Amino acid sequence: MDGPENEKNEQRECRTQEFEADVAAPTTDLMRSSLFRGGVLSAFGHRDFSLLWSGAFLSNLGTLIHTTALLWYVKQLTDSNAWVGAVNFASFVPIILFVLYAGSLADRIDRRKLIIITQAAMMIVALTLGITTSLGWSSMALIMSLTVFMGIAFVFSFPAWRAMIPDLVPPKDLLNGVALDAAGYNMARFVGPALGALIINLFAQGKSLPGLRVGVSWAFYINAISFLAVLVALLFLRYRPPASAPPAESAWRQMIQGLEYVRSNSWARNLLIVLGISAFFGLSYVVLLPGVAKDVLHKGSWGYGWLLGGLGLGAVIGAPIVTRLNREIKEREIIKFALFATSLFLVLLSVSRAFWLSFLASVGIGLSFLMVAASMNTVLQSRVERNMRGRIMSFYILLFQGTSPIGGLLMGYVADVKSIPFALFIGAMVCLALAVVIIIFPAILKDAVSPAWTPPDRCD
Repeated sequence: MDGPENEKNEQRECRTQEFEADVAAPTTDLMRSSLFRGGVLSAFGHRDFSLLWSGAFLSNLGTLIHTTALLWYVKQLTDSNAWVGAVNFASFVPIILFVLYAGSLADRIDRRKLIIITQAAMMIVALTLGITTSLGWSSMALIMSLTVFMGIAFVFSFPAWRAMIPDLVPPKDLLNGVALDAAGYNMARFVGPALGALIINLFAQGKSLPGLRVGVSWAFYINAISFLAVLVALLFLRYRPPASAPPAESAWRQMIQGLEYVRSNSWARNLLIVLGISAFFGLSYVVLLPGVAKDVLHKGSWGYGWLLGGLGLGAVIGAPIVTRLNREIKEREIIKFALFATSLFLVLLSVSRAFWLSFLASVGIGLSFLMVAASMNTVLQSRVERNMRGRIMSFYILLFQGTSPIGGLLMGYVADVKSIPFALFIGAMVCLALAVVIIIFPAILKDAVSPAWTPPDRCD
């Protein structure tokens, strides 16, 4: 009995001595290591990742300004939660139709070039929407059409984007890279809605320039300009894909191979099922936020902007937390309990009638679901070979981005028929039941662990 106890005491004393030495005389290398080498910002120690992250952040900022203004504009035009859900759904219809082919394409051609082409196409669509809105040509048919076109460009960009991240960081920094990539988007989600709400308020009185109607159109122009940042970043990457022969299989055959891979690997299948259910009933709450702000909390566009921004703020907070937790806990455990926390925050949002409490609930949802999604993303990307990664990411996107808008349609309909709090509560209960099931039956996510995960370091 003395042996193990003495060993524990020695390890404890060793860690204490190291800690005391570090505090007394921290070196430059030590401080850099704590952040950029194995720390919560380790992926930023790699030039190409940092460059792409910066460009993507500015582009995402423009996109969130665009989305915030558009959903509020649709709510004002139609006074319908269902129409808001329909516009949100229109942006993701292409995911359902094309994402599996897009994943195959990401495994067949240069991912960087594919992203450049699709980002340029999205810029053109945003500019077109800005011009047509300025000229007073707004209609739901036009808004829906342009939203679908932008969704098509997005769906061919996203699998390639996700699949390229592991090429920019080493395996040991993959979770951090995935988390920071998500945090960058969600940081924009915190700032972007606030700026979008500011733009709406600035032009709420219908001010105009000679011959033009302004207002939400400025949000679309800003989004168009923001795409230049990511295009410049992509052009300056040093990264070049490894040389490989073109695949002998057709795109259709590659799609079938992806389906067979998911079907024959229970860890991937179970992970994707959990993701799809939680996104359908959980993330779909986003389409109800305009109604929560206006009809439940009786706030204006600024209230909507803050609620949507709270989701992004929570995700920004969650990125370093999930990176730190993963040093001690396997991804499957993070997924279980973070999903449970997401469910509780959704319940809180459904019963809250105070703005500050609803904002805190939104922050909690953003924080906990970021931990769920980043952990799932890391496991999926790290457990497959590079030439299958695009297809696996297409399934991830199909279930993450594709099911949420369908759920949004259902939630919007339920909110119109019953009430917004009722719709939120139903979604929360389904997510809570799912979380309880995967906690009670651990075999469901038994193999949802990154191969790069190692037990916590011990002092030798």
